[in-house]
Amino acid sequence: MRIDPIQLQKQSKLMNDYRSNEIQIMNYFDYQPFLQSTYQTRVQDLKGRVFNREQLTKTLTVINNQWDAPDSTYKNIERLKENNSVVVIGGQQAGLLTGPLYTINKIISIIQLARQQEEALGVPVVPVFWIAGEDHDFDEINHIFLPEVPEMKKIKLLQRVVGKMSVSAIEKDDVTANQWIDHLFEQLVETGDTAKIYDTIKTCLNKSATYVDFFARIIYQLFAEEGVVLVDSAHPELRRIESEHFLMMLEYQPKISEGVFNCEQQLNQSGYAISLGVEPEDAHLFYDHGNERILLTRNRSGEWVGKQNEVSLTTEELVTIAKTEPERLSNNVVTRPLMQELLFPSLAFIGGPGEISYWSALKPAFHALNMSMPPVVPRLSFTFMERNVEKLINKYGITGDQAVNQGVIKERGNWLASQSNPPIKQMTEQIKRVVEEAHQPLRETAKSFRADLGELADKNLAYVFRDIEYLGTRLTKALEEKYAKELYEFDVINTTLHPNNGLQERVWNPLPLINRYGINFIKQLTETSCSFENEHYLVYM
Repeated sequence: MRIDPIQLQKQSKLMNDYRSNEIQIMNYFDYQPFLQSTYQTRVQDLKGRVFNREQLTKTLTVINNQWDAPDSTYKNIERLKENNSVVVIGGQQAGLLTGPLYTINKIISIIQLARQQEEALGVPVVPVFWIAGEDHDFDEINHIFLPEVPEMKKIKLLQRVVGKMSVSAIEKDDVTANQWIDHLFEQLVETGDTAKIYDTIKTCLNKSATYVDFFARIIYQLFAEEGVVLVDSAHPELRRIESEHFLMMLEYQPKISEGVFNCEQQLNQSGYAISLGVEPEDAHLFYDHGNERILLTRNRSGEWVGKQNEVSLTTEELVTIAKTEPERLSNNVVTRPLMQELLFPSLAFIGGPGEISYWSALKPAFHALNMSMPPVVPRLSFTFMERNVEKLINKYGITGDQAVNQGVIKERGNWLASQSNPPIKQMTEQIKRVVEEAHQPLRETAKSFRADLGELADKNLAYVFRDIEYLGTRLTKALEEKYAKELYEFDVINTTLHPNNGLQERVWNPLPLINRYGINFIKQLTETSCSFENEHYLVYM
């Protein structure tokens, strides 16, 4: 395995400025992520905070027992009891078979930064992955994409979910889920590892009650020795220790909401496209009402209501719920980071570009609760280059950087055109110009006789053009048939390195790579220390 850094060409202005440490954007954060002194300062800052480590570790043990977590996880949970221990934390929705590759990349990032900082700081640093189990958009996670040339193939789980239930609350449909797994494996080329992978996935599925359980069990199969600690943000046991924090969020809601609203306005005025869409009256909390998660807001009377008036609660009623039924409350995109920070002594938060974008508006929310925003570190980003694809890009003189950033559709067209001398399109355009010039006297004569004859002459030229273009199209098709193998090779490059006109990690599921290489490549990549200052890495398999 060889790992080479490359630059990404389509980063947002915010991410470019953040990586360049531009003061205009760094003013919205409390720490600079790429300085080692940041983490030394952060450790000292955390010493002034109090965490309920005893209750937290008990809760993490209960949660992880449900997933048969490996011994390495329990050892790290125990280390969280030490007063000087800290965590590197990040999270994601519970995707099927992990979801897109960026989930795996994020977990690798968390593990690597925790390991690097433990060595540098000399204190226990525990990697924690926050499963956003309270998220309710099942359509976002109910499918994966598998490679199929020339386009990716979407394989969707056909379980029907009614209402806006959190993913943690959705019980899996055994028949539908097992059929989905079987269908997936029918699409794969069988290797020496396929049968074992199939059995492992089926075992994880059949031991799981929900898709969050399934996700967690798969993660522990992939990261059995790294000590990563998983937490389901929607777990009732976690909600109970969140009770006091919900009360604090209710108390400081005006300050949190107004601060984030004003900050988003400032960011947009500074040229940073932030799309949180917050309002000063937003509560930034969900309330479970039957099978629906209702996002609360404050009305003019000070009541907490749904945006469609589905519910109406007084402050006293909501305080009582926070104290006695905290499992009925959950966080949104603004308060979830606050809850993470209140529960865990976070040395750093690992985020993707979208997360870093909205975190840029959250500094006032952290300060409202008398906390500093933790260092926000861009996650590691990888594209996997298999040997057959590497041979193809070398064959056609394409660089990996070029294929990842731009794809090869333009190069495909240029290569095909070069196989005809002169190119067919150039010939057809030249012939049309010659015909138009030769046809000009006919049109002028026709127009001098009568207007209708002039129109007929124009149509006649259009018909000739149409026939020339038709012949050109047929010639191009014949050329494509002649070079079908080479065009297929361009499509393989594009599907692998620039699928759906974007990064591989945002589309591909890891299953095809695991099927071909086993899980050892994930372990090997996790053990290789990468710099977080580099935007992207090409991993040669």
